[in-house]
Amino acid sequence: MRNYQSILILKPDLDEAQVEQSIEKITSIISKFGGAILKLDNWGKKRLAYRVKKNKFGYYLNIYHTCEQGNVPALEREYQLYDLIIKYLVIRLEERDIERVMSKAAEAAEKAESEAKESVTAEKTEGAAKEGVVAEKTE
Repeated sequence: MRNYQSILILKPDLDEAQVEQSIEKITSIISKFGGAILKLDNWGKKRLAYRVKKNKFGYYLNIYHTCEQGNVPALEREYQLYDLIIKYLVIRLEERDIERVMSKAAEAAEKAESEAKESVTAEKTEGAAKEGVVAEKTE
């Protein structure tokens, strides 16, 4: 199994529920060809650099996945046939590239977790300080 990155642009007139359904459909397409999703980034609705199939905007999806080498042309064909995808690109990644992406994702998750803990402790100390001020005013 090799590692790949698929960058997909979906039609801009979709709502959030339809985008989620499209993501589920795309993940099922990848798993149909023996692949597995490693990381999925929904970049949201962005303006395109140039018109693609008469669209100025599109929903960007960045998917890191595995797939059998011989199944990539069939996967690209499925992308082409799926009517909500207006543009796609499949890139083969080296092992070091996928490790770098996964380590960055782990670092970002750890950073977000530590920031959340810090904000909770800051709120607790701020709340305790306010209670002390209220107690002083009542005396």
